[in-house]
Amino acid sequence: MGMQKFAAAFGVIALLAGCGGGGGSSGSGSTGATTTPVVTTPVTTTGCSLRERQDWVAAQMREWYLFPDTLPATLNPSGYATVTDFLDALTATARSQNKDRYFTYLTSIAEENAFYASGSSAGFGFRLVGDGGQRAFIAEVFEGTAALAAGLDRGAEIIAIGTSAGAMRTVSAIIAAEGFSGVTAALGPTTAGTTRVLRVTDASGTRDVTMTKTDYELTAVSSRYGAQVIVDGGRKVGYVNLRTFITPAEQSLRDAFANFRAQGVTDVIVDLRYNGGGLLSTAQVLGNLLGGARSRSDVFAYQTFRPEKASRNETDLFAPVSQSLSPTRIAFIGTGGTASASELVINAFVPYMHANAGLIGANTFGKPVGQIALDRAACDDRLRVIAFALENSARNGSYFNGLAETVEASCQAADDFAHALGSPQEGSTRQALDYLAGRSCSRISTGQSGQALRAATERRELLSPLQPTVAQRDVPGLF
Repeated sequence: MGMQKFAAAFGVIALLAGCGGGGGSSGSGSTGATTTPVVTTPVTTTGCSLRERQDWVAAQMREWYLFPDTLPATLNPSGYATVTDFLDALTATARSQNKDRYFTYLTSIAEENAFYASGSSAGFGFRLVGDGGQRAFIAEVFEGTAALAAGLDRGAEIIAIGTSAGAMRTVSAIIAAEGFSGVTAALGPTTAGTTRVLRVTDASGTRDVTMTKTDYELTAVSSRYGAQVIVDGGRKVGYVNLRTFITPAEQSLRDAFANFRAQGVTDVIVDLRYNGGGLLSTAQVLGNLLGGARSRSDVFAYQTFRPEKASRNETDLFAPVSQSLSPTRIAFIGTGGTASASELVINAFVPYMHANAGLIGANTFGKPVGQIALDRAACDDRLRVIAFALENSARNGSYFNGLAETVEASCQAADDFAHALGSPQEGSTRQALDYLAGRSCSRISTGQSGQALRAATERRELLSPLQPTVAQRDVPGLF
């Protein structure tokens, strides 16, 4: 039974999310099918007061949460100023056990629907990382945004931020005083019309850039580098970079794989290094495009609810399409920002391709569980609650510490800001090409943090505000 049938049958949206709020950095992500969700558990309260919303959340958690034994026997909502604070208290034990790192959260129905339908967001349009040296770098810039129009791109360093040219604070001073959360706060709210002056340095020198946040639709597969055929040593290799799993990505992926087929591609690089997740239905599309060698009886993923909800369990099968490839090898590029739906796709191929499906770069975030969406429409509340475990055909779903512990092949590689994404000279892409060619490499250390990209002396983290938007959960580092 497919992902969308699952959602329609249960009146909920299945979702995989990497991480919610609660920190200055995040490897976030999520995944779900597209259907209108409904509240599945009646509650006695009908209004939208704080207490009524808290009571509703508590009822849903006790009905659906995958780890019910971790919920407190009693918890008085009156001690919490917001619904989110109350929800975080409910999940505190699971969080301490590394099972729910803010994966369960409350969000806006309208905001989430807009993002998954079209990639709708508001911001400058870049992805930001911080490192251990009190510095902040732009890892990626999105098309049709203020950042790209201002001439910013991958590798630019932001060295100061201000509301005006006369009110600039250096990034190093902000981080020293407030940590990376101070940097995210200095960039202002995620609302169109917010203006900031950024002092940036890149290959063109150092300059002040005034930018205003605008509404835009995030392109899931970049029109600049997102899908291409790389010729390496006379061999043609398909390269696709997927930023997030949203519905508009699906046709772009089909078009990319149709081109790969037409050019005789047999090996593929799937760059998911910053992909925090998205729709399960879109994850299945990517799996099917990579799964030309799979039969329609082969398992893509198992979805397993808690025992009293076992009737909801699903077995999702591969369904190859006309554009599908049967790759000899697949190189998946990952980092600590690679979460949920991305990990699901990678994990799905390990039992079938073994060491011919390799993880390149760094360890992933580690989220082998998924959410359903429960709505309280009158309050614009959508509760994303961890409700099911995800396993591949070998029943592996234990990668809470990242996929480096379970994949059969991996190669360490740097996230190389000196080169464009998709460039054969970029560190991770170069290593992926070497892996596909059968060259030796150093395996990713399982002790390496799934939230870090380690060079010799620095630690990089995709940044997230304390209260991320829907887009920022699924596109870690987005501003």
